[in-house]
Amino acid sequence: MGEGLRLMAVHEHPDDESSKGAATMARYVAQGVDVLVVTCTGGERGSVLNPQLDRPEVWERIADLRRHEMDRAREILGVRQEWLGFVDSGLPEGDPLPPLPPGCFALEDVDVAAERLVRSIREFRPHVVLTYDEDGGYPHPDHIMTHKITMVAFDAAGDPERYPDAGEPWQPLKLYYHMWAKSRWYALHEAMLAEGMESPFTEMLQWLNDRPTKDDRPDGPWFRAPLELQRKVWPTEEYELVRSFVDSPTPEDDLFAGVSERVCA
Repeated sequence: MGEGLRLMAVHEHPDDESSKGAATMARYVAQGVDVLVVTCTGGERGSVLNPQLDRPEVWERIADLRRHEMDRAREILGVRQEWLGFVDSGLPEGDPLPPLPPGCFALEDVDVAAERLVRSIREFRPHVVLTYDEDGGYPHPDHIMTHKITMVAFDAAGDPERYPDAGEPWQPLKLYYHMWAKSRWYALHEAMLAEGMESPFTEMLQWLNDRPTKDDRPDGPWFRAPLELQRKVWPTEEYELVRSFVDSPTPEDDLFAGVSERVCA
């Protein structure tokens, strides 16, 4: 059904492809769409949020472990995956916030860093690109930087005068932001309480009024809601259409609405 169609999802760290848009990618892979995950950094400064893995030997091998996790995610989702090769910036914490480490992704020049993604777009030739909004989904410097370079690359990839050494021009047809619907978390919270379960979202709901949601790891609160309950209460993933060179009816229920008719006609 989706033969000839290509989807690119631009993420900042290994694991974000699994917590943001995984069901969408698996759906399109099953339909025959060629899906590529572009991972901007290696996740070298990630946190170990699973208490069962908070051990010195895990911290010592965190970069290797995250690459292994990416390998498994790629296999499970059935997608292709590519590393852009930038270095994880880490999530600064404290008041005042500490400076970002030299050489990290978030400190790269946006226009220079975007060339790597332009090259990937021109090589893969996606029809649809997924990324993050201006706040990065939540204010992690690498999420925000991913947004910045994706916007530059999407607009530049089809322009032969920009990045002339990065391959033959290719213009993707649609760009979407991943969305974190607050109503989803409220619905899951209420459903868990109704089932007599303790909700892991109670302390987070006030924060959600001001910020989009932040993901966690297994054994963390964001994965504590049973999958069966999630499928019943909120069985969809949400996206915001930001750029489009095709006509499509709204609201959409297909990222390739308007694209399929042009490509597969």
